[in-house]
Amino acid sequence: MGQKKLIRFAELNTFSNVLQLPENIAGHWKRHFKNENRLTLELACGKGEYTLGLARLYPQKNFIGIDIKGNRIWVGAKKAIQEELNNVAFLRTQIEQLQKYFAPGEVDEIWITFPDPQLRFSKAKKRLTHPRFLRLYQQILKPGGKIHLKTDSPDLYRFTKEVLSMYQCNIISDIDDVYSQTVVSQELSIKTHYEAIDIAQSSRIHYLCFTLPEQFAGVEMDLKLKEAIRYELER
Repeated sequence: MGQKKLIRFAELNTFSNVLQLPENIAGHWKRHFKNENRLTLELACGKGEYTLGLARLYPQKNFIGIDIKGNRIWVGAKKAIQEELNNVAFLRTQIEQLQKYFAPGEVDEIWITFPDPQLRFSKAKKRLTHPRFLRLYQQILKPGGKIHLKTDSPDLYRFTKEVLSMYQCNIISDIDDVYSQTVVSQELSIKTHYEAIDIAQSSRIHYLCFTLPEQFAGVEMDLKLKEAIRYELER
């Protein structure tokens, strides 16, 4: 490991806005933030550009960026401290472990910004909008809590729309090309590092906002989804 990373990892331990595998935090985030404000998560937040951007827009809300990469979290946490953004925290953990750190109904909204689209068929279950993750989100979201996806991957965008249709999710907003809109909201104007470099080279940013049904379909539906994905690939 490089010297720079070692220094950052050591410094993370001194940041009050970074929690690394904390114990007994589920249900107690209001105590951490010292207020009763609404809670929003950014999953796979990387350097936390979206977490910080949303926190600047909505000082009356609390935001938590979640990622396993401590070197990346260090960047966002450092900026939050420098800007005195007291409504920002970072949680270092894997997305699959969310239930350990959030109580049922504790989270108001979730943002998924430019996640790895996991384009290989064999890795479809790793997509953060796959039903196995949506079931996880449902356990910590308040009823009717919104989920936002912003991506430059047309494949992930189409896959997510297929999931939302098959699992009877409620689509609140579906924008195929964000920056073609006459007016782009402040939320969607925030840019991450990955958006800036346009990894997918699509020159188009897709956005979906949706809520989950009260009763989410069981894993038996996942087999139908798998076949639908396979069919699309073979066309």
